[in-house]
Amino acid sequence: VQLQASGGGLVHSGGSLRLSCVASGFNSDLYSIGWLRQVPDKGSERVACAGNIGSTYIEDPLRGRFTISRDNAKKTVYLEMKNLKPEDTGVYICVTPCLGVTTARADIEKTGQGTQVTVSS
Repeated sequence: VQLQASGGGLVHSGGSLRLSCVASGFNSDLYSIGWLRQVPDKGSERVACAGNIGSTYIEDPLRGRFTISRDNAKKTVYLEMKNLKPEDTGVYICVTPCLGVTTARADIEKTGQGTQVTVSS
């Protein structure tokens, strides 16, 4: 079971990034997959979650700027981030399961490697 995150980088405040999380080794179509972020001096924060039948969840402070989607044919979950702010800086990690959505199965737990997002002011 693998979750491989990519797409991070360095952007200026107000910029955008799209992160990708590719799942392998399990039937990811049946599972929720989402994102956490490790923020300096704050620890781990929930970001977003995508269920297996189209339901999505975005943490309240991030709604309107962040969008999560998935392409089951590509076994990929995307996190679109717009109007990025310096406080969005952190390591973004994809995980299964995640909270806030409907899912068919939740018997696999996996935390993938993260991708670094740095937003300069």
